[in-house]
Amino acid sequence: MAKLTSHKVLSFDVYGTLIDWESGIVTALSHGYPDLKIPRVEILHAFHNLEKETQSRHPDLPYSQLLSKLHPALASQLNLSTPSEATSQQFGDSVGSWPAFPDTVAALHRLHKHFKLVVLSNTDRASFAATNDTQLPGVVFDAVLTAQDIGSYKPDRRNFEFLVGYARDHWGFGKDELLQTAQSQFHDHYPAKEMGIRSAWIVRPGAVMGEQGEKGEEIWDWKFDTLEEMADAVDNEASGM
Repeated sequence: MAKLTSHKVLSFDVYGTLIDWESGIVTALSHGYPDLKIPRVEILHAFHNLEKETQSRHPDLPYSQLLSKLHPALASQLNLSTPSEATSQQFGDSVGSWPAFPDTVAALHRLHKHFKLVVLSNTDRASFAATNDTQLPGVVFDAVLTAQDIGSYKPDRRNFEFLVGYARDHWGFGKDELLQTAQSQFHDHYPAKEMGIRSAWIVRPGAVMGEQGEKGEEIWDWKFDTLEEMADAVDNEASGM
């Protein structure tokens, strides 16, 4: 079996894996509805379904605009009042304020000693830049590949084909040297397996969105609760422990 350290590139889903997007989404929604008392799980299930539907219908829409577009429908599903255009715009612009998990930044610095770090995210360039500046300070990625660059949203196969082509053309790496590192089974692990790309599942216990694929199976080659645990495993392999 391949080792973690036999790979050259870690390709990251960002939101859900590095960034606590579930807390970020609930907080952003509450800014427009200060008295929000709907259970977190209900909000996230509604958001996940609407996001999937909207991404399928508008694959070329930048993520911040997509969030603004789905916001009124999310409010409707949750029996909230119809938001103003400004409130929906604020929701769409909230991505950069979604917080990183506490272990993320330190773990990325450790992992960068062993691998190239690549973003493969469903966001847009401006939203990710805001995240990188405010939530992931000092973290440098070797490549940033967003849905805006690719023209489709994961789990579309095209996003993973783009990743494979980028790694081949820029660094001469084959897909057996890539390791998709992600929380979402739906967005990442299922399509990665279909592409023949190995994956590390960062479970983030308690996560609601994307936790299971549509068939209810869990797909992974390595499994860790946190990114810090993965960094520990990589360091142990590299030191021969």
